[in-house]
Amino acid sequence: MTDDFVALTVDEYAREAARTDQRKGTRTVGFTMLGLFGETGSLLAEAKKRQRDAASYLGYADAVAEEIGDVLWYLAAIARRLRISLSDLAAAAIEAGGIYQAGNNSALTLHSLQPVHMPLAKEPTPEFEHSLLGLAGEVGLLASEVASSNGVGERARVAPRLVSIMRRLIQASTDSGIAMEGAAIKNLQKIFDRWPRERSYPEAFDADKDAEEQLPRAMQIDVYERTVRGQVYVFQRSRGVYVGDRLTDNAVEPDDYRFHDVFHYAYVAVLGWSPVIRALLRLKRKSDPKLDDAEDGARAILIEEGVTSWLFGQAKQLDFFEAIKPGGLPLDMLKHVRQFVAGYEADRCPLWLWEEAILQGYTAFRFLQKNRRAQIGIDFARRRLRIRELPQ
Repeated sequence: MTDDFVALTVDEYAREAARTDQRKGTRTVGFTMLGLFGETGSLLAEAKKRQRDAASYLGYADAVAEEIGDVLWYLAAIARRLRISLSDLAAAAIEAGGIYQAGNNSALTLHSLQPVHMPLAKEPTPEFEHSLLGLAGEVGLLASEVASSNGVGERARVAPRLVSIMRRLIQASTDSGIAMEGAAIKNLQKIFDRWPRERSYPEAFDADKDAEEQLPRAMQIDVYERTVRGQVYVFQRSRGVYVGDRLTDNAVEPDDYRFHDVFHYAYVAVLGWSPVIRALLRLKRKSDPKLDDAEDGARAILIEEGVTSWLFGQAKQLDFFEAIKPGGLPLDMLKHVRQFVAGYEADRCPLWLWEEAILQGYTAFRFLQKNRRAQIGIDFARRRLRIRELPQ
């Protein structure tokens, strides 16, 4: 039987990481240094939180692996800006007393940087703590080097420090029982989930269902305000039929949340998902009792409403994302959304697709804020939520 596994080389990782660098046009190290410093701090924080909240802290090993991958990413970014090969740094780091020198280490794999057998440490060990503090110290020294650099001979000055950081990172990863290769692969998966090489839209979750159990692929909804007995409500109508209940902000201070169904329509148009709209339009997947109960049931509806309400709170602080361009929503915000829907089919939507749905929904929301009425169009074939003026 042939083993098809091919080990990931250090240089292959560096090349893939470069594709995800959102600031690759800049040659300055300073900004990237902030990232390295911050991710190193996050790695230390994981060890601290595990010890402080031992009985309640979940996902320690996964979090450590993610942070190690993030530190490696920023180390690769700094090396790239200085035209230093990451594999040359790694080759020097694994040699006792090794010093940096440019060479041909393109075959060096991430797997070869560590011992073959490494038991996973479920708790921060004294060795791991020592390695982390050493890593933090080396990153601090690098920061001082960068801050005092005038650009003259910068590569020669900084390269030895980068070797020391790589050595400390490898040791910390080993002491935690985390494989550098696994952390690197996980890092690339996370970043390409957010900033993909190419955008390929997944199939609709209900593609195998009959039309009466499918979310609309195309639909026009008129959204407008009307005053009834002194109270302003939002009404929705499609083809002359009223959709759902009339809505208010349900808040002491008005904030136009009465228009929030536009976000659910955006989920339909872009993600092909919305338990709320399924219930509203009576399109639940009754032919599959498990889907009907779990994916289309009351709990799924509450989760979607929870995601929408939480995002609205974030958006209010950022002018409802008016200045945010595609690729600009915070990664942590999208990861929180993923946590909301964990265990449900929407968990399979990539982060970049969630961003598209969110930004399109808020574009429509801002239009409604300004005009107080609009015609919303679901165009699932093009993954677009369209909006235009609704005549009086």
